[in-house]
Amino acid sequence: MKKVLFISYFWPPSGKASLHWPLDIIRHLPKNEIEPVILTVKEESFTQKDESLLSKVDPDWITVKSNALEPFNIYRKFIGKKKNEKLIASETISTENKSLAHKISLWIRLNLFIPDARIGWNFTAYRAAKKFYVKEKFDIIVSIGPPHSSHLIGLKLSKKLNLPHIPVLIDPWVDIVYYKNLKRSCITKKIDNHLEKSVLLNAEQVVFVTKSSEDDYLNKYEFLKNKTNVLYWGFDEDDFKNLPLNYRSAESIINKSEKVIVHAGNLFVYQNPKNFWQQIKSQNDSGSNYKIKFIGTVDPIVLDYLKEIGLQDKVETLGFLPYPQMIKQIFAADILLVCASEPRHVPGKLFEALRTGNPVIAFGDDNSEVKRIIESANSGMMFSYNDSCTSFFENFEKIKPDLTLIKSFDRALISKKFFEIIKNLLHKG
Repeated sequence: MKKVLFISYFWPPSGKASLHWPLDIIRHLPKNEIEPVILTVKEESFTQKDESLLSKVDPDWITVKSNALEPFNIYRKFIGKKKNEKLIASETISTENKSLAHKISLWIRLNLFIPDARIGWNFTAYRAAKKFYVKEKFDIIVSIGPPHSSHLIGLKLSKKLNLPHIPVLIDPWVDIVYYKNLKRSCITKKIDNHLEKSVLLNAEQVVFVTKSSEDDYLNKYEFLKNKTNVLYWGFDEDDFKNLPLNYRSAESIINKSEKVIVHAGNLFVYQNPKNFWQQIKSQNDSGSNYKIKFIGTVDPIVLDYLKEIGLQDKVETLGFLPYPQMIKQIFAADILLVCASEPRHVPGKLFEALRTGNPVIAFGDDNSEVKRIIESANSGMMFSYNDSCTSFFENFEKIKPDLTLIKSFDRALISKKFFEIIKNLLHKG
C-alpha cells in the first residue's frame, strides 16, 4: 500500500467547482493499492459551502488541515463589507468596481501576492505535511491548482523529502484568462514565471485537463517533452445513477410549449453571447417560448443586456446550488449553454452537459478543442461569439448524442489513467 499526498486547497464541504476533479479521481483509485492523504485548508474565506459533497469523502481517508493566512477578510473590511456579508471571488478581481479602495486592493492582490492570494496557506501547509511525514511516510506528492500556490508547497516538499511531484494544472498559471485585462507589474510577471518554471522543471510528470493547455506549455517549455499528460475534466457517472440512462427523445423536446435553456457555472462579461440572446428574442417574437436559467454567478452586465433587449421576463437566476440540484437542473433542461473564455478553455460543465444527452450550444473564439469534443459526441454545435447561431435552432431537435463516446469521459476511467502515472513513478523509484 502506497501513500499519495494530495495538496488541494479546496475540499468538501467547499462548493468550489475545481475540487470535483481531485475528489472523484481519488475516489476511484484502487483502494488496495493507494492510500490517499489530503492536505487542505481548515476554513476558506468565501467559497459557498456544499454539504452534499461530504458524502463522497471516504471516512477512512487521512485528511491533514492547517490554517490559512488569507487577505480576503482584510479586503472585506477595506471595501466596507460586513463580516457575514457574502464575498465572491470574481468581486475581488472585478474591473467594474471603480472605488479607490477596490483599485488599491486589486493592485496589491495582483502584484504582492505571488502567484495568488492563497499564498498565505503555504507556510502552515508545508509544516503540517512535514510533521505528518515524520509519523507516516508518503511516497508521491500531487498538487492541484488553482490556486497555483499549492504547487509551491509540492515543490518544497518534493525537494526536502526527495519525493516525486505531480502538479495538476486545471487552469493555466502565469497567463490565466482573468489576468488578461488586469495590470501586473513586469517584476511580478518575472517572479511568477520563475515560480512556474521551477515547479515544472522539478516535476516528474505534469497533468493538464485540456490538450490545448498541454500544447501551450510544450511550446513554452521544451523540457516538458515526455512528461506531460492530458486527463480531461470529465464527469462522475455516480452523479447520474438515479437519473434516466438515455437522453430524452427529440419528440419530447419538440412537444414542450416552453423550452428551457440552462447555463451552469460562472458567466463573466467576456463570455456574454449577445448574438445568442438576440436569436432567442427573435425566436420568442416569432412565437416560440424560450426561457433562460442561470445557475451560479452571472456578471450584472450580462443581465443588464438581457433586460436591454427585452428578455428580462424570460430570465431566472438560481444562484449557487448544491451539486446534486445543479445536476437535476441541467438534466431537465431542453438546451444547455456552454461559454468558453479563450482557446485553451474547456469548461468543466461541458462534460456534465454532454452526459445529460441534452442538446449543447457552445460559444468560444478559436476554440477548436471544445468544437471537436462536442462534434465527436454528436451533442450539439459551437459558434464564435460574433457568429449567427440560427442553424442551431433549425437543427437541435435532430441531435442524438453518442453516449458510448461520452461515457469515455467518466472520471472512473480517467482515474485509471492517473493511477497508471502514479504506478509508473513508483516502479521508476
